[in-house]
Amino acid sequence: MTKIYATGKRKSAIAKVWIKSGKGSLLINGKSLDEWLGGHEAIKMKVTQPLLLTKQEKSLDIVATTFGGGYNAQAEALRHGISKALNIYDVSFRAILKSYGLLRRDSRVVERKKYGKRKARRSPQFSKR
Repeated sequence: MTKIYATGKRKSAIAKVWIKSGKGSLLINGKSLDEWLGGHEAIKMKVTQPLLLTKQEKSLDIVATTFGGGYNAQAEALRHGISKALNIYDVSFRAILKSYGLLRRDSRVVERKKYGKRKARRSPQFSKR
């Protein structure tokens, strides 16, 4: 079987994901999931969620590269990319992934700072005297 490619995004993080049939290895930026995320168990569960829902954790090899943003945003971008790749791999997975909202890109990004403000909306402190 050929490799399937998909791109996942979240905030300013981007994940490029390639999947192919195999033994269930997960390689992110040249590291295993445990090396890449360390002790963040909740975030590891986010990454593997689409694989567990579709019962493909032991039958697909995943190679991914992530960049931009922080490790949490990269993990969510990776989850989005894996979900999109699984949808291409087998169209019957679409109903499962869609019901959990994994095929939708989370488009929330940081609001830009405006002039005259300390942050995006925070005004400078008022001084009476």
